[in-house]
Amino acid sequence: MNLKLAALLGFVFLLSSSCTDKRPKEDELEINLKTMNFIGEVDERYQSINIEMCEVVGGDFWIPYHLFDTAKVKSGGFAALKRSIPPVNLYDNKLRTLASALGPMYVRVSGTWANTTYFQDNDESKLKAAPEGYENVLTRAEWKGVIDFCKATDSKLVTSFAISNGMRDEDGNWMPAQIEPLINYTKAIGGEIAAAEMFNEPSHAGHGGAPEGYDGNAFARDFEAFKSYVDVAIPEMKILGPGSTGEGGIISGQSLSTDSIFTAHPKPEFEIFTYHYYGWVSKRCMGNRTPENALDEDWLSKTELGLEYYENARNRYVPGAPIWLTETAETACGGNPWAATYVDCFRYLEQLGRLAKKGVKVVMHNTLCASEYALLEQDTHEPRPNYWAALLWNKLMGEKVYDAGLNDDGIDVFAHNLKGQKDGFAVLIVNPGASEKTVVIPSNAEQYLLTANGENLQTKSVKLNGEVLKLTSDESLPTIKGERIKAGEIQVPAYSILFLSFNEI
Repeated sequence: MNLKLAALLGFVFLLSSSCTDKRPKEDELEINLKTMNFIGEVDERYQSINIEMCEVVGGDFWIPYHLFDTAKVKSGGFAALKRSIPPVNLYDNKLRTLASALGPMYVRVSGTWANTTYFQDNDESKLKAAPEGYENVLTRAEWKGVIDFCKATDSKLVTSFAISNGMRDEDGNWMPAQIEPLINYTKAIGGEIAAAEMFNEPSHAGHGGAPEGYDGNAFARDFEAFKSYVDVAIPEMKILGPGSTGEGGIISGQSLSTDSIFTAHPKPEFEIFTYHYYGWVSKRCMGNRTPENALDEDWLSKTELGLEYYENARNRYVPGAPIWLTETAETACGGNPWAATYVDCFRYLEQLGRLAKKGVKVVMHNTLCASEYALLEQDTHEPRPNYWAALLWNKLMGEKVYDAGLNDDGIDVFAHNLKGQKDGFAVLIVNPGASEKTVVIPSNAEQYLLTANGENLQTKSVKLNGEVLKLTSDESLPTIKGERIKAGEIQVPAYSILFLSFNEI
């Protein structure tokens, strides 16, 4: 064979091989559904929400940025960061419709306001001022609204109770006098409290309504009285705790450490270990993050660092207990302005994906409909981008968690079983980078591609498969449908979020 013929045949062979070789190139990622390792399971109500007690009873909550006055904050201090809001209407059809679409879930009614809230156990007009030892008043009608909302949205209620001086006898001992009427009324109207923390964020008890000098020993004494009452009066309610936040170097300012809670006597016994996580404070509280930081790997992965401290505490003090994140959002103090925009969808979904892989069973977002970090606009209840992200997660991501086995700088992949299906997988691909990524998929799939509506990532308008997501003319949700794509190479655009559902393996 002459050299020219040999070279020609070699070229044909190479060309043929390149056309039939389906192995991914070096810059491609290949999803292999058959080799993914099963990690564990999350609760069926993994994605859940908070409705602050302040929203339920009305009171001072974070002032919107369009009303924010830096000069007033500097002169008026912390109080100038908030404005008075009326109680949320939990019977609003639009609110119920949008919340129901995220179910089943837990609804946590708590927050710092709950630490000093008095339950008015009658049907008279609401007290104009709280009794001595309390700061806020919760009426029967307001609490019935919570119970009815949970029933209407297939939600289970999680809450916490007061810790202030109004709960105590003359010797300062915590008493169940205010829990008892609330529990009895809840049962009388057919409600149920699925779980509760004794009070909100003991890590910040010093400015959260607790008596002066509150420490680990005080917590232990209060908890013993709390648990003794619960064990008899409402044993079906799970006791959660401690529900602290910020430790491990995330945010400073704790007045009571988790270690001091667990090393006191008698040692508290929690059925489920809980913590809260905010990666930083918003600019409202003089935080220094910018929207340009919102897609940094350090920021997106910080939720794992926030878990690490509390996971280690769980392992030391209540080994084997499930761990729940019962309050979280973009940043503390109501969130940054861009928490209400598309750019925060990356953090929202990365947090759900990362924590599911780490064994967290439930994640409760703060809030449903108050301040910038809410899923819905506060006044109109219009969906924000994070709502649409939450809706897609709820539609597709099942309870079984898998390791996709993919590691690539700049792109993250999360895999669950396909929700509601015996077989099948749901894969979430998050591309927070400025370049398009190529991914090889093993079989045909349905794609749900979430992108900004336009070039600005700080937009409140987002697209699904190229179509703007919005409510219908009668304020109902649109039909959420995937787009059929074939096995092989697919492109994941820059700054995009891609859900894939696989019925074929």
